[in-house]
Amino acid sequence: MSLRKTPFALLTFQRRLSFFTHRKKSLVFARTMAGSPSSPTRFDLLVIGGGSGGLAGARRAAELGVSAAVIESLKLGGTCVNVGCVPKKIMWNTAVHAEYIHDHGDYGFHGGNLKFSWRLLKEKRDAYVRRLNDIYQNNLDKAQIQTISGHAVFTSDPEPTVEVNGSKYTAPHILIATGGRPSMPSDEEVPGASLGINSDGFFELEHLPKRSVIVGAGYIAVEMAGILSALGSKASMIIRQDKVLRNFDSLISENCTQELEKAGIELCKNSQVKSIRKTDSGLEVTVVTKAPDEEEKISTIQGVDCLLWAIGREPNTEGLNLDALGLKQDERGHIVVDEFQNTSRKGIYAVGDVCGKALLTPVAIAAGRKLAHRIFEGKKDSKLDYSNIPTVVFSHPPVGTVGLTEEEAGTTYGKENLKTYTTSFTPMYHAMTTRKTQCVMKLVCAGKEEKVVGLHMQGLGCDEMLQGFAVAVKMGATKADFDNTIAIHPTSSEELVTLR
Repeated sequence: MSLRKTPFALLTFQRRLSFFTHRKKSLVFARTMAGSPSSPTRFDLLVIGGGSGGLAGARRAAELGVSAAVIESLKLGGTCVNVGCVPKKIMWNTAVHAEYIHDHGDYGFHGGNLKFSWRLLKEKRDAYVRRLNDIYQNNLDKAQIQTISGHAVFTSDPEPTVEVNGSKYTAPHILIATGGRPSMPSDEEVPGASLGINSDGFFELEHLPKRSVIVGAGYIAVEMAGILSALGSKASMIIRQDKVLRNFDSLISENCTQELEKAGIELCKNSQVKSIRKTDSGLEVTVVTKAPDEEEKISTIQGVDCLLWAIGREPNTEGLNLDALGLKQDERGHIVVDEFQNTSRKGIYAVGDVCGKALLTPVAIAAGRKLAHRIFEGKKDSKLDYSNIPTVVFSHPPVGTVGLTEEEAGTTYGKENLKTYTTSFTPMYHAMTTRKTQCVMKLVCAGKEEKVVGLHMQGLGCDEMLQGFAVAVKMGATKADFDNTIAIHPTSSEELVTLR
């Protein structure tokens, strides 16, 4: 047995030695070229964008023994760490605390005048984010990945090259991972639009708004409205149709719309912002409403101290001078890539939100790592599988979903080959509370074997219970597999294995 193992062990040792030697040479080369005014500094991998996808790709490449550099114009960590997932989850946790405080009396807790300090929370939240920024920088330093601060612009040099603050850099492999930014209408499109903020600006607010208006019906709008409302702001949402989360399964879209209204959030349906103007009492938002088969109506919302645009996101490609590379982009500016993250130019790749597909932090991280293994470890089939990606919306209560919606499954498998299982109930937590939220769940099954191709739920705890069920769906579990799993009682998650 030891003789059979020896060749593999020897090969592993030689491979590690080869990577180490290659990395050492690459790092020396990068340093010696840095002093040349005419020649660009050269690396094995050059990453534009220090967000989730870019950092994951760079660090995995460094682990595989190559020289890498990351160019970032702002703070390390990208949207997720600085103005996305991380600070948003802190705010959501805060909002959940506010909801529990309202329920304390129902559980026998009385007394105490609790006061909420937005200022204190913001200080602690921002300090936490700064610690994460430092951790990312330390991780790059430990991996001997060079950090280049500034904005990258592609040049007209014969080989792909970027210029940052007057210095040039190049590599045989360049990864674009510049992410995205919130969309905002111009003042020409909506007079006074610039008086509002976007989701980035939400994290700069110094005080809890007393009167807030959120424009949009997607997950960011739903999350922002829920947080503001739970913390005490009088919130309105302006949505173009009659439901939120329209890209989700119909069960989720309908239930989330109802939960927002139950929470006291005003939904201005079939509506759009016509104009905004500043008054002595705050912003005045003029809204035009046109419901089906009804006449157009004009109304105003007075005394608004926070107008938040949450109408989508767009790719961060402006200023990169992608035309110098001839990169193919779609009509919205996203970089077009194939299943292996290759762009239309050999040696140039893109991952994450800049590609416009599955705009989620874990997706960008996984794609960046898969790409590094393909390029630098010779795993030619290494690519991310974009099917069955689980996602959570931190609404109140949270949404969890993985796989196809019922509508998508009908298109893929045919409606006649589908069977759905649904349930709606009040979680046991609310047995004691005056405040109530519903929990809704749906399994979408396809074929005679009833393979679970979609799982959708909204309710207390659905955010945390989804991950395990996502593994089952990814593995191809059937309804019978769910049925054969013993329930955990009493929990909301047991409903998914007892549906009939």
